[in-house]
Amino acid sequence: MGVVPFLILFPMVMACIMFCIKSVKVRNALALCGAGVIIAAVAYFVGLWIARGAGVLTLYVETEMTDHIILAAEILLMCFVIYITFKHHRGWISLFSIVPTVLIAYFDLAGPKMVAGPHIYIDHLSVLMCMIIGLIGSMIIVYATGYMVGYHEHHTQLENRSPFFFALLFLFLGAMFGFVLSENLLWIDFFWEITSVCSFLLITYTKEDLAYTNAFRALWMNLLGGTFLAFGILYYGMIEGKMGMHDLVSSGVGGELVATLPVLFIAFAALTKAAQMPFSTWLLGAMIAPTPSSALLHSATMVKAGIYILFRLSPAMHGTTTGSMVAVVGGFTFIITSFMAIAQSDAKKVLALSTVSNLGLMTACAGMGTSQTIWAGVFLMVFHAISKSLLFQSVGATENVLHSRDIENMHGLLYIVPRLAAFQFIGIAGMFLAPFGMLISKWSALKASVDERDILMVIFICFGSATTSFYWSKWMGKIISASHLRETTYKDITKKSEFTSLMVHGILMIALCVLFPLLSQVYVMPLLGEMFADPKDVLPSYILYTLVFIILIVFLVPFLAYRYSKKTATNFKLSYMNGVNSGDNRKFYDYMGEEKTLWMSNYYFFRLVGIRKLMIPSQVFAAAVVVVMMCIIVGGVIL
Repeated sequence: MGVVPFLILFPMVMACIMFCIKSVKVRNALALCGAGVIIAAVAYFVGLWIARGAGVLTLYVETEMTDHIILAAEILLMCFVIYITFKHHRGWISLFSIVPTVLIAYFDLAGPKMVAGPHIYIDHLSVLMCMIIGLIGSMIIVYATGYMVGYHEHHTQLENRSPFFFALLFLFLGAMFGFVLSENLLWIDFFWEITSVCSFLLITYTKEDLAYTNAFRALWMNLLGGTFLAFGILYYGMIEGKMGMHDLVSSGVGGELVATLPVLFIAFAALTKAAQMPFSTWLLGAMIAPTPSSALLHSATMVKAGIYILFRLSPAMHGTTTGSMVAVVGGFTFIITSFMAIAQSDAKKVLALSTVSNLGLMTACAGMGTSQTIWAGVFLMVFHAISKSLLFQSVGATENVLHSRDIENMHGLLYIVPRLAAFQFIGIAGMFLAPFGMLISKWSALKASVDERDILMVIFICFGSATTSFYWSKWMGKIISASHLRETTYKDITKKSEFTSLMVHGILMIALCVLFPLLSQVYVMPLLGEMFADPKDVLPSYILYTLVFIILIVFLVPFLAYRYSKKTATNFKLSYMNGVNSGDNRKFYDYMGEEKTLWMSNYYFFRLVGIRKLMIPSQVFAAAVVVVMMCIIVGGVIL
């Protein structure tokens, strides 16, 4: 399938073109064309795969020349990391790039000869990832063409590095296509390193001191994961003489001791990439970058790389100590970051903590390693990719309008900037509201935990889900509330490209909810069939169709309520507000006869569950769990 190298190389070629073009109009036009080509290529790729039976396809066994090119590129990446770390007086970080790269180079050039195997693996999971990356990632680029113009209009003190920014967006997509389509573990390692370096460069976009601090934190954590990834790959290659991801998983499922350490090391690497405790801070620090990069890192690309690897390893982790470690770390991350999100009024921080929280639940699903939990994990991943990208983009557009991203300042957003409020409502509804797919997926994970008699996971999922509902309810209540509206009017300055991306995301979100039963039967169940010998139906079809009917009502109710409130805006009952109502339910006269405005505000429990209160103890606990369980596993293998 010639479209496979096109998906990987075309975005990289576009990255070079974007970097060289200084004209905003020309660059935006080419970016839109490039995004369109990527979407069309993914559609063609999926259609061709379906035409060939929608089964497993393996490609490219003989790739000696490509292997040498990849090795040379990986050495160049190492040189770049050395340069950038020593330039900013953080040379110690370069060790996490030098050590694995030197070992891989030695292994590739002077190590034992490997058993020939495919380098590309196409199945339902990799195709699903390609659809997420291609569609969501491309629409983020479309959004960025308008957003970056407004961004620099509002941040005139910053250097305009938009050519560099767009180049990184395209390079990121190309690397992610390569990552999810690769079967060869050395190729996976190479694309892993590209995404790590790209995330560092995206976070440093503003060139502020805090941006560099956050970026280097992300770099060393991801490179640490890359080091463990390389160790796992080389250990498996030296003993088995193979480099196939599915060979490793098959060995793990078969209970072979040789797979224990590679699965452990690669799973640990995936925990760093998926921003699980104690490595969550790198993703939270990425919020300093412009909104498109936040959407890209949190929804369609970076963090999903870690989840993808964990899903691949999940059959080999079921019932193992490695699986227990991954499940505990994921479940703990899910609940503790949900608590932290309660204390945030900054919309982007809520989204960031919500991302880490949901990634924790996906990680826990992978660690449990049953067909039920992977069913839940796959839908969590899909719903999260669309909802979180939609929310990040709508918050970015709202910030440009209100000049604030504080949730408290979004009070009555539905009546001030209706279009953006509608997109936020759709995104938030998809994240937590019953009976949307995210909630159904959590229920499935809970049911699997009960079936496995895993009390700890039951506690994590129950209390984490309840906390999730709390902070999303506060946000949703703010944007649809009409008790006090601003006297200042705001103009919706959302550009056409931004609105186009938001509209596509909104339609995708609603379509995904409506087509939930069909996707489960037609796509996700075959996906589970490729991973597990005997996958089980999670929910009967009639229940899924009943949920779809309820979902349509959920969308209909707020629309009718909004229309009704607009018609009756001049005929409402006055409320008592510690004084005489001034006549519009927004102001009252106090006992001194002075007119005062009534404000309603959420309570954020900052002193109880803020990041400063919980982050360090949580990191210590998670680190202890990881270190102790890894020592137990390694000790068991040695003994």
